[in-house]
Amino acid sequence: MEYLTSPQEMQYWANEQRRVGRTVAFVPTMGYFHQGHLKLMEYGRSRADRLVVSLFVNPLQFGPGEDFARYPRDEKRDQALAQMAGVDVLFLPAPEDLYPVHFQTYVTVEKVTQGLCGASRPGHFRGVATVVAKLFNLVKPHWAIFGLKDYQQYVVIRQMVRDLNLDLEVVGRPTIRENDGLAMSSRNVYLSPQERGSALSLSAALKTAQERCRAGEHRAAILLDEVVRRISGQPDTRLDYARIVDPETLEGVEFIKDPAVLILAAWVGKTRLIDNGFLGGYPDCPA
Repeated sequence: MEYLTSPQEMQYWANEQRRVGRTVAFVPTMGYFHQGHLKLMEYGRSRADRLVVSLFVNPLQFGPGEDFARYPRDEKRDQALAQMAGVDVLFLPAPEDLYPVHFQTYVTVEKVTQGLCGASRPGHFRGVATVVAKLFNLVKPHWAIFGLKDYQQYVVIRQMVRDLNLDLEVVGRPTIRENDGLAMSSRNVYLSPQERGSALSLSAALKTAQERCRAGEHRAAILLDEVVRRISGQPDTRLDYARIVDPETLEGVEFIKDPAVLILAAWVGKTRLIDNGFLGGYPDCPA
């Protein structure tokens, strides 16, 4: 496995792969790898001739008072896991290399960033779109692979790629869960044992909504009432939002007659967690 740190090194390597006709899969991450990350790497390894993984905790997507400074980091462990996963290049840029002095260009995706996490975290998706656009220009992948746990992020990146005619395919892969149902996240390490028990209400609420939808309840308001009840009744837990939306536009739906996505975010103690689940069938996501 090669370790590259400068944007120039990364772009030179990518140009060489393209020149000799090799395909490249890319998994962008903020590190602190868990099984969800490794599954994305496994898929990328199977899809392309070469696999690149970036490890960069992006300051642009954290707002004031968020957890940028304490976001979990363990670079040596991540390097060992990436090596075992068959990664060809681990790209570890420094913030000053991606955002040098006088940096002043940002990428803004408009409509699909307005609600959900975009409403709760102003500026977050501008930071996400900007860093991902830069990484795409450096890595030059044929496929960029994202977990569907952050479904809004997946839609934002897919929209950006379409709008800017970027020469790659964005691939969404299913959420990987712990044995107890909790969606895997680097932030799960923040949870105390009691908080983790409360956090299970997110996946439990999603499962209940899916079961009720399959049984014939297609009114979004009824399903959302159940979600709110299940999550808000837990200790140290505060629901940020729960919405049932169109999988393409992220606009709210009142009655589920086509595939929809139930997306939610909640604070458990001081930890903000997100999760989602499909209702009424599965949308045609690249996989």
